[in-house]
Amino acid sequence: MTKEEFMAAISELNISYEPTMLTKLAIYYQELVKYNENVNLTAITEEGEVYLKHFYDSLTITKVIDLNKVNNLLDIGSGAGFPGVVLKIFFPHLKLTLIDSNNKKTTFLKYITEKLELSDVQIINDRVENYAKNNLNKYDLVVARAVTNLNVLVELSLPLVKKDGFLVAMKGRASEELKQSEYAITTLGAEIIQKEIFNLNHTENMRTLIKMQKKRETLISELRSYDKIIKKPLQKK
Repeated sequence: MTKEEFMAAISELNISYEPTMLTKLAIYYQELVKYNENVNLTAITEEGEVYLKHFYDSLTITKVIDLNKVNNLLDIGSGAGFPGVVLKIFFPHLKLTLIDSNNKKTTFLKYITEKLELSDVQIINDRVENYAKNNLNKYDLVVARAVTNLNVLVELSLPLVKKDGFLVAMKGRASEELKQSEYAITTLGAEIIQKEIFNLNHTENMRTLIKMQKKRETLISELRSYDKIIKKPLQKK
């Protein structure tokens, strides 16, 4: 994907942008590749592939949610900042929290958000199940891109979503995961309200966006340890 193709593609997503945003994205790419020489952040480093599979892919979340109506956003397992940092560049009003358990990745996140002069960004180096204990029912929107199996992901993520807020899981092929996670989603007080399946900008890369709305608050007593979530995922007996 060339930069011109990227601009055309995000225009099709009805995303308005300023030249400064594209400049920040170019800096992001340069710094990502440079940093990646010493710290393993991504296997994708060719410019066109990064613009397609990281930058554009991050912005496809706008297919299922209007980010102009979102105040605070949590990106779980943010890694090198996808989708959270990209979304912050194009939607600078967002109060952004990035969480990742890998210290090397959160160190990069601190570096890149300062380099790009992004304000109102919080970076958390912790496991999400630990962070949830003191941050229940907090966020308008929680996003997770290519993070663990869906029935595990929803139990880790939904406690952080406020009542009537949203969780968007960004997946590749996900039909089996969806079937396996239906019970967990219902049990945790949420429902799937939109599912978008598409190929990434006319390539063969399939994507699935699963948008859930949370219908009730999570109680602290409902939280389980990660070991229990993994060993006994929520599913029909």
